[in-house]
Amino acid sequence: MTTPSEALAAVKAARRLRDDAARPVAVARQHALGKLTARERIATLLDDGAVFEELGALVEPGRHTMDTGDLQAPGDGVVTGLGQVLGRTTAIAAFDFTILGGSNGEHGEWKMLRLLDLCLRHGHPLVMLLDGGGHRIQEGLDSRHFARGTTLFQRFCDLSGWVPMVAAMMGPGFAGPSNFAALADFVVMVEGTSTMGIAGPALVAAATGERLTKDDLGSAEVQATGAGIADLAVVDDRAALAAVRRFLSFLPANAGQPAPVLPTDDPADRRDAALASLIPDNPRRAYDMRKAVTAIADAGSTFELRPTHARNLLTVLARMDGRPVGIIANQPMQMGGTLTVPACEKGAHFVALCDAFGIPLIYLIDVPGFLVGPAAETSGLARRSGRLLFELGQATVPRLSVVLRKGYGLAYIAMAGGRSFDADLCLAWPSAEICAMSVEGAVDVAYRKQIDGTDDPAQARDGLIARFRTQLGPLRAAEAHGVDDIIDPCDTRPALIRALARCPGRRARAVSGRFRAISPI
Repeated sequence: MTTPSEALAAVKAARRLRDDAARPVAVARQHALGKLTARERIATLLDDGAVFEELGALVEPGRHTMDTGDLQAPGDGVVTGLGQVLGRTTAIAAFDFTILGGSNGEHGEWKMLRLLDLCLRHGHPLVMLLDGGGHRIQEGLDSRHFARGTTLFQRFCDLSGWVPMVAAMMGPGFAGPSNFAALADFVVMVEGTSTMGIAGPALVAAATGERLTKDDLGSAEVQATGAGIADLAVVDDRAALAAVRRFLSFLPANAGQPAPVLPTDDPADRRDAALASLIPDNPRRAYDMRKAVTAIADAGSTFELRPTHARNLLTVLARMDGRPVGIIANQPMQMGGTLTVPACEKGAHFVALCDAFGIPLIYLIDVPGFLVGPAAETSGLARRSGRLLFELGQATVPRLSVVLRKGYGLAYIAMAGGRSFDADLCLAWPSAEICAMSVEGAVDVAYRKQIDGTDDPAQARDGLIARFRTQLGPLRAAEAHGVDDIIDPCDTRPALIRALARCPGRRARAVSGRFRAISPI
């Protein structure tokens, strides 16, 4: 009969098998790739001195399918538990590449479900540190195991909008890990070591015959810049974990709590003289909208999401007088700030994120319209632009808008311009010009016969354009109460901060009795 001391010794021995020291060769390979181990990542993510409360540490893998009878996978390849991040209890799941390549087994799934249930019940943020090959093949090739599917994705849907969910792609991440990341609010990838995608090179070759590398399919460049699946690409594991902490710093632990307000030395009434000369005299010249974003935000507080994807639209978390805000701004430096499908999808997701966690929205508008032409139509812009409008219409957080220069057509409305979505404050700079479409295009459509009938069509066209341009300025917009005020650009920050101080955190939903609205996408 086993004595209590012998039983305790057996437990301690089992725990030691979970430690990195039990796999020195695998850990050395991990380090040689420039990667931290799962446990090192957890320690780096946690607050200094914080204790990690591991759950399911003694779990063993299932050994009931073909070729799994002698399977050795301590903890079933995933470390799950709770710890303090930014002073708040946070749920963490770190997949351990040193154990069977970080593959996911059935018992590891049970650990994940336990962790997600705690997030749902107690309102903990969720951080997934993903480094592995998805579903464990030895278990997946058995209908007795796989036919019942998994409730993991239902639980992710339950958590969406309730707690922040973060995915850090820190190694191979094809299949399952990419599916996890697809449902996360923030995804960061490590350049050179991480990948994402529906399937890796071997499965792609088997299915299509194409011979591609993992980087061809899902490198950080492909997914962060090209596809926009990842919000950020960084240089190494430590930078990825720092980005996770930075992202979480703007959000509450859950939707039932207020977003964290931090003390700031940046005066709320600070005027920025540089804004007075930001807009070029030539309306065709571009300028960098990031200068406006940094000028109105608290010093050093901006955190841009998807900075290399859909660069014609900026989506930035920031603080104003210590309070988190979400800034959506057209970028004239890229396509003149025109809205495209990637920009609409980027902006719509950002609006949903901010609205879910009670973060006010600030729109900085300089938009000549939506993209037009064959590329727009084949990309589905007619429908996909609707999601940008849809998410704004669903939002209940305060929304403030400032027209810096162009506010043209439906794109102006999609950027919360004017009264269309009942902005809590709509402002314009003296440089603003607002109309239903570009003047040149409108004149060519509506006055073509009149122009062609003159002795000098070019002069006639120029005259009509000049005449209509006199009607686009902000004074006429203010006279008809289309905007609340025209302000000196230098006063933008204090004007917005005053408005944020008076706005309630939420507005009532417009329709009662409805189960859900139907997104265009």
